[in-house]
Amino acid sequence: MSGKLQISKRVTTILVFGRPPLVFLGMICAIGVMWTKNPILYMMGILFLFISMTFDLIDGWFAGRFGNNSMLAHLADKVMDKIVYSFTFPVIAVGMMWRLNFILTMKNKIELLHVIFVMILCVTVLIRDNFANFMRSFGMKKGQEPEHSEFTRLRTIVAAPVSAFLYAYAFYIPEGPDSSLYFWLSWIGNIPLRGLFFIEIIFLTINFASIAGYCRKYGSLCLDDLCGSDEMLRRRILSFFPNSLTIMNAVMGLLAVFFAYQDRIREAYLILIGAALFDKFDGALARKLGLTEPFPGGETEAKKHTISIGGVLDDISDAISFCIAPAWIFYITVSNVYDPMLQKLPLGWIALLYAGAGIGRLIYFTLDTSPIPGFFKGMPTPAGALFVAAPLIILNQAEIYDPEWIRFWGIFCVSVMILSSVLMNFYPIKYLHIGRYMSRNPWFGRLYMLLLLIFIFTPFFGHFSLFCLSLYILSPITTGKIDPNVASKER
Repeated sequence: MSGKLQISKRVTTILVFGRPPLVFLGMICAIGVMWTKNPILYMMGILFLFISMTFDLIDGWFAGRFGNNSMLAHLADKVMDKIVYSFTFPVIAVGMMWRLNFILTMKNKIELLHVIFVMILCVTVLIRDNFANFMRSFGMKKGQEPEHSEFTRLRTIVAAPVSAFLYAYAFYIPEGPDSSLYFWLSWIGNIPLRGLFFIEIIFLTINFASIAGYCRKYGSLCLDDLCGSDEMLRRRILSFFPNSLTIMNAVMGLLAVFFAYQDRIREAYLILIGAALFDKFDGALARKLGLTEPFPGGETEAKKHTISIGGVLDDISDAISFCIAPAWIFYITVSNVYDPMLQKLPLGWIALLYAGAGIGRLIYFTLDTSPIPGFFKGMPTPAGALFVAAPLIILNQAEIYDPEWIRFWGIFCVSVMILSSVLMNFYPIKYLHIGRYMSRNPWFGRLYMLLLLIFIFTPFFGHFSLFCLSLYILSPITTGKIDPNVASKER
């Protein structure tokens, strides 16, 4: 038995401490690839990272299962993670820049945007690791034991495969040996940017979720130590988190316009969905943190200042993402359609009508003195943005595959813009807060996300989105009878 334990300890040592030499060799191979464009070095670098990835996926379990000193094993594992990521992700960022300048024959702004996004992703990974180390150390000093469960290492478990995948893409050499292995690697090297962005955005979201998890676990200890009994200072610090989500909402709207300029309406629509999710999460987080409640003992002061900085920031972000951006995307898409009838329409004025109607609806929502809990008076601007953008996906596809339907879908898009402008400001109609409905009925949100993921990879994504939004437009017929006390519940 002791012999088996000794072997297990040796294996654990190799798994935990063997990754830094492997990723260092991977970095040397990457330098060789950039200098010589040798496909053999490229394959060796991927092999080293694949072995390191395998070690990373099983070392924590092995250390916890066979190690005598599990605390030392887990601490060593976290230190090795920091060393490995300090090697891997800067190399990936440099590799993406090298690929853009020396491998790609046709360079465009979307490729440059991808390189910039990967650089931001790599910086985020390193910031997250240092932040997690700081929060764990602070929690241990306050007497709180760190978690050793592998479920808490979701971000770490995902990071190793994603880093190996991005490494294989960044340093891919088109002229390689004629082998089945290299043919499979060529699939990674030539994957469309749409798929890469999808993987990278999910990974970025997981990193932010990991940061949020550490804030949730150790945040109270930090605030108690930092703020003491100053409740106002505590609120100001806590307001940073929902305000950050609000700013991300606005950034998503600007990104959607950028993708529309690249004639990628489908991606622009997905980014608008991301903006809507950030718009949901910032309000939910503010309510979760108690920031929407009046300040204790300061009700009189709260009445004097009915408009908060967070509320104004939220309205500005909504105006950018759900009013200006959809109008801009509409104008970009329809004005580029070569149809004489569509070109005669006042497309600019229609876009301005929608943007103005959306901003007017936001102003009314802010100044409304008698809101209905759980409901919107008039169609909310996020639903309006997704409703007007969905047929633009179909119009964009019709230009390529169904030219005879271009005029129909162009007129349909114009009609939807005008209809949305009216519905957003027709206040007698009550629209259910769909975000809170999903929180109370998680099966509904999961089913919708599953269908959305399925239809993204089909030519009917625009049709599916238009169908779902049309159902929401007609939903007040049934949902308007729901009790506001029920509709306003988060769960």
